[in-house]
Amino acid sequence: MEYIINLTWDNDACVWIAQSDDIPGLILESGSFDALLERVRYAAPELIELNNDTAKSPILTFVSKRQERIAL
Repeated sequence: MEYIINLTWDNDACVWIAQSDDIPGLILESGSFDALLERVRYAAPELIELNNDTAKSPILTFVSKRQERIAL
């Protein structure tokens, strides 16, 4: 089963936020994109199991979005 993980940059807090509609309870943040990916890789399997999902070989798909205002 595929689980979509949305990674969004919060410009006000200067952190990346991970959340997923597919994995209830998954809400994490980190100042580093790579560190956030590692946190999700660690937390997602535990949350999937706690939510009684019996998926075999789950696939995590990361979708990221970051917007920045630039000066012209």
